[in-house]
Amino acid sequence: MANGDTAGAQPAKTQLRVGRLVKAHGLKGAFKLELYTDDPDGRFAPGSTFTLQVPESSPWHGRELTVREFRWMNSHPVAFFEGVDDRTAAEELVKAILWIDQDTAEAPAEDDAWYDHQLVGLDVVRDGAVIGRVARVDHFPAQDLLIVKQIGDDREVLVPFVSAIVPEVDIAGGRVVVTPPAGLFEDLPPEADDEPAPADDSRADGAPADDAPADPED
Repeated sequence: MANGDTAGAQPAKTQLRVGRLVKAHGLKGAFKLELYTDDPDGRFAPGSTFTLQVPESSPWHGRELTVREFRWMNSHPVAFFEGVDDRTAAEELVKAILWIDQDTAEAPAEDDAWYDHQLVGLDVVRDGAVIGRVARVDHFPAQDLLIVKQIGDDREVLVPFVSAIVPEVDIAGGRVVVTPPAGLFEDLPPEADDEPAPADDSRADGAPADDAPADPED
């Protein structure tokens, strides 16, 4: 039976996604990477170990990968891993996702950076009112997206996670503040028909109008 003494308890951990093996590169087992981290050189330092997300049918299911070498080639991140020594072995791991364990209490090393688990569940505030909640964070090469579930209709809105649209993240206060462009959270009204009415090409007396404009009177 537990005695309630948590002095020796291990800190809670969560798993963070840090990369994906996009394609085999060359003949010596290298991979081109898709990165989900702001610190790739630190995360992929030699000796770093990752948990693999692969299909259960994969021979790599339940195993880990350890970085042997990480480099940049023509601005693309490329990694070599222990035990992957040729292209054939690399092909078995294409599309695998790399995860690490992270203490939930540990803050990111970068300023203005947050882990996904810190953002999920935060209230989304617009003009002082709560309009939704962060359901998840999606990572893409161009930018990250906050997936916000709106209050009332549960519709999911994809909010670019950039300072112009999300100027404030208050982890302690349990909220993010958004200043979205028009139309992101609501449907825009149909545009008014601004086209002028067609000109009346006939005179009051029924005679056709002249094509040339009349000269002003002297």
